[in-house]
Amino acid sequence: MKKFLFTALVFTTALFAQQSVQKIGYVNSETIIKELPEAKDSQAKLESILKGWQDEIEKKGAALQAKYEEYQKQSNMLNESSKQAKQKELVDEEQKLNQYRQEKQQELKVQQEKIMKPIQEKVFKAIATIAKEQKLAFVLDRATEVPVLYADPQYDYTYKVLDMLKRGGK
Repeated sequence: MKKFLFTALVFTTALFAQQSVQKIGYVNSETIIKELPEAKDSQAKLESILKGWQDEIEKKGAALQAKYEEYQKQSNMLNESSKQAKQKELVDEEQKLNQYRQEKQQELKVQQEKIMKPIQEKVFKAIATIAKEQKLAFVLDRATEVPVLYADPQYDYTYKVLDMLKRGGK
């Protein structure tokens, strides 16, 4: 009886050990995004939008700086109430510029999500397809802060996903 229980226990343990073996793969999402033509185009579009905003902010900043320098030159000739009015005007303009900068940063985040979301969804679908084809239980991303301390290159599926996407796979 003890031999039977021991044999059954060993057999059950071996059976569970075989069933719990899971394949894990990884990709580098930064590489996929850098090399995917659609993502490159989207990134260029975002950079163009950002460049326009930065130029506008720099112009407004330069204009504000010029007003400040003009105020400094004239401050000795102004009476106290005029000085205070000019100072308030400069402070108000600086606050408006800072608020504009913050609005544009938030707008950039919205634009990034709007432009990149369809690409990310396409990449995730491709990853899921590759994972199913390769019978992977998990796919990690080396580009994120997931702690991958070691990754055997034979399980790197980055270029399979990228190849699938470039061929128009979904």
